[in-house]
Amino acid sequence: QVQLVESGGGLVQAGGSLRLSCAASGRTFSTRAMGWFRRAPGKEREFVASINWSGGSTYYADSVKGRFTISSDSARNTVYLQMNSLKPEDTAVYYCAAGLVVGGAGTSWGQGTQVTVSS
Repeated sequence: QVQLVESGGGLVQAGGSLRLSCAASGRTFSTRAMGWFRRAPGKEREFVASINWSGGSTYYADSVKGRFTISSDSARNTVYLQMNSLKPEDTAVYYCAAGLVVGGAGTSWGQGTQVTVSS
């Protein structure tokens, strides 16, 4: 089991920036990637970004490409999501995920952190 603790959410005006952090502990050796998902009110959870521990390959949803950047610090088992040029439609609860394939079977999830972007 992998434990994930997110931080960094909050309220920001449109056009502003926030940085989310997610620290992993426990059986982190069982994971190959970490990432972020989000769930907006009344919507399904959706993929935002992910990064592989090996090689550092990154993947992004089209809706955040060019605005969000995912990065990792393997020594600290921590992943970050730098969010720039935030839009009201980015408002959601953001969840950290870790697993062999983030979002797949066996994925571990964080408790979520609220991001609210005001217009």
